Amino acid sequence: MAIILKTREEIELMRESAQIVSKTLGMLAPLVKPGVTTLELDKLAEEFIRDHGAVPGFLGLYDFPNTLCMSPNDQVVHGFPNKTPLKEGDIISIDCGAIKNGYYGDHAYTFPVGEVSDDIKQLLKVTKECLYIGIEKMTTGNRMGDMGAAIQEHAEKHGYGVVRELVGHGLGRKMHEDPQVPNYGKKGRGKKFQEGLVLAVEPMINMGTHRVKHLSDGWSIVTVDGKPSAHFEHDVAIVDGKPDILSTFDYIYEALGIDEKDI
Repeated sequence: MAIILKTREEIELMRESAQIVSKTLGMLAPLVKPGVTTLELDKLAEEFIRDHGAVPGFLGLYDFPNTLCMSPNDQVVHGFPNKTPLKEGDIISIDCGAIKNGYYGDHAYTFPVGEVSDDIKQLLKVTKECLYIGIEKMTTGNRMGDMGAAIQEHAEKHGYGVVRELVGHGLGRKMHEDPQVPNYGKKGRGKKFQEGLVLAVEPMINMGTHRVKHLSDGWSIVTVDGKPSAHFEHDVAIVDGKPDILSTFDYIYEALGIDEKDI
């Protein structure tokens, strides 16, 4: 499948979709507390997305039954919302999609639930750093391997595992477009970044081994050693040769009253 480059007009439409996802995550942020169920959050997210003139991007996609992918602790991605209450010390990756004007927004944030250990705080901090370090490499003239190598180097420097089986992706009228966007690689390798490329960049970083396994539900993916995994994702376009982040975590930071450098 060929890579579909976007016009400026299309990128602005995609920014609208991405911002709806950003606002949805911001709405959920203060509700992520011990005792809440992920199914409750899922219902609120669906209502919020529809109230903002969009359609949930995940609901029904590949037969997925919910609005959000909710992946706690050692679940990497694609977890189902359920009736199990979140507990103090958990982390939860909330991955959300929305469709407006025919274009997808898709990004994710890993939230601490109450107070978490210093080890967990470090994992979240480094994974978020990996996201932005990768995005910095998304300039015309650079290659996909430059971004993957930068993410991999930063994660492995801290002793973490970079998931291989799951990658970021192109984004547009479809949730998953070419190219695939690995969070590992070698500098100078891979496709060149081009003007108008829009990617969902999403490092998935494990506290232990990079290896993962699929659960019998056919969706949930967990670390093989049971150690926690973190996941942060932005939608990014190349505009004037440089990365333009279409999504934002500012609504989350505002809702939680934290500085953007804090977790």
